[in-house]
Amino acid sequence: MTTALDAEELRSRLVAPNGPYAALDVVETTASTNADLAGSGAADRTVLIALEQSAGQGRRGRSWSSPAGGLYLSVLFRPAGVPAAKLPWLNLIAGLALVRVAQSAGVEATLKWPNDLLLGPDAGKGAGILSEITADGAVVVGIGLNVAKLPSDVQPAPGGLAPASLEDLGAAELDRGELAFRLLVELAGLEGVWRKNGGDAVESGVLEEYEEHSSTVGSQVRVELSDGVQLLGVAQRIEADGTLVVRGADGADHGVSAGDVVHLRPA
Repeated sequence: MTTALDAEELRSRLVAPNGPYAALDVVETTASTNADLAGSGAADRTVLIALEQSAGQGRRGRSWSSPAGGLYLSVLFRPAGVPAAKLPWLNLIAGLALVRVAQSAGVEATLKWPNDLLLGPDAGKGAGILSEITADGAVVVGIGLNVAKLPSDVQPAPGGLAPASLEDLGAAELDRGELAFRLLVELAGLEGVWRKNGGDAVESGVLEEYEEHSSTVGSQVRVELSDGVQLLGVAQRIEADGTLVVRGADGADHGVSAGDVVHLRPA
C-alpha cells in the first residue's frame, strides 16, 4: 500500500479549473480535519486530508480511532439554494460515495443509517461520517475510512460493530492517493446533482440509491435516542428528508431524525 499522498497531484486532478473543488491540502497529522475546516471560513468545496488524526470525533462527541494507514478527510460545502432542512442529506451522500469506492475496490459494502459504512459479509464498520454545520452556515463533512489492516487494539464501534478495513477484506486497490481521488470524485458528482435539484433527494436519485445500499431498511433495529429512550422495531424506509422510519411494537411508524441504530438481526 502506498502510504504517502501527493498533494500536488491531487490538486492537479481535483481543483479548478481541472476539477470540481476550490482548494485541497494534505497534512501529516492534525487533531481533527473537521475542526480545522469548521472555523476556517473556507470557500465552498474545500478539502483537507490528513494521514493521521490525533483527536478524530464521531457522533455525540465520541472519539474516532484514526490510526496511520487510514484515509481521513473533510470537505466544506456551501450549497447555495439548498434549504437548511435538506442539509442532513450531505451525510448520507457521503455514505453513497464510500459505497461506490469500496465496491470499485472489490469489497462488499452497505450502509447503516445514518453514518456507517459496513464492509464484507460480516458487516464490520469500515468508515464513519460526521457532518457539522458551522457558525457561518457551511457544512463540513468528515470521513474516516479504514484502508490498511487495523491494529489489534482498535475497539468495536457503539452497538458492538467489529472494525473492518479494505485491506482486511482483500481490496484490489490500496493506493491511498487513488482512493482519495475516487472518493472525492464520487462525492462531488453526487453532491453536484443533489445541489442542482435544490437538495431534492428524490429528483436527484440519491434517495433511491441510498435505499438500494441500506442494510438498515428491513432490519429489526434498536434506536437509541438522545433523550435516553429506546425505540424497538423494524426499519421501513428512508424519507425524502433523510429521516428513518421505524415501525414500533405498537404498529405505528416513528420518524427518527437522529439516533444510534443497532441492527438486531442481519438485513
